[in-house]
Amino acid sequence: MKTTEMTGRTVDEAIENALKELNVKPDQIEIEVLEEPSKGFLGILGSKLAKVKITIKENPIELTIEFLQPILTKLGVAPEVKTRIEGDYYYLSFHGHKLGLMIGHRGETLDALQYLSNLAVNRKTKNHAHIILDVENYRKKREETLNRLARKLAEKAKKTGRRVMLEPMSPHERRIIHTALQDDQEVDTFSEGKEPYRKVVISLK
Repeated sequence: MKTTEMTGRTVDEAIENALKELNVKPDQIEIEVLEEPSKGFLGILGSKLAKVKITIKENPIELTIEFLQPILTKLGVAPEVKTRIEGDYYYLSFHGHKLGLMIGHRGETLDALQYLSNLAVNRKTKNHAHIILDVENYRKKREETLNRLARKLAEKAKKTGRRVMLEPMSPHERRIIHTALQDDQEVDTFSEGKEPYRKVVISLK
């Protein structure tokens, strides 16, 4: 993290000087007051300026892009990145050509990139950030597909009277299945098996 020390006649002036020099906004910095101002003899001799230490906060989105850039270069892609922030959640959505390599089989590569991005970013930030990666709205499309699958297999369980076992899924995708059927009064859902082969089971109540 970049730090600098700045002085001023008052603490506020010292902070203002630092903001101008670093060209940052107040919410982008952390402030530590090193010395309070004091007046010397007759208000002149021996007077001391205020001194503050300014630390620029790491930007989770910039850190994520910095971490992913060498990987994207290796993959041979140069996507456009759209970002948004909601509280502690930082969303990065990638758009462009030939981005299937970023998604992988049923999102496995995308999940891996997201997991590694969270590790890399949170090693450098004080406040815990949640990094969410998406490619061409894949996550929304996948969620819609899983919702349809959940309803279809729930009907199969009702018709056959037998429990239905889905293929192994990530914790996030299993949660989508559970949520899709949580209000269905005729079926229950639960997970069984060990990671990474844990599966959702749909059974009659």
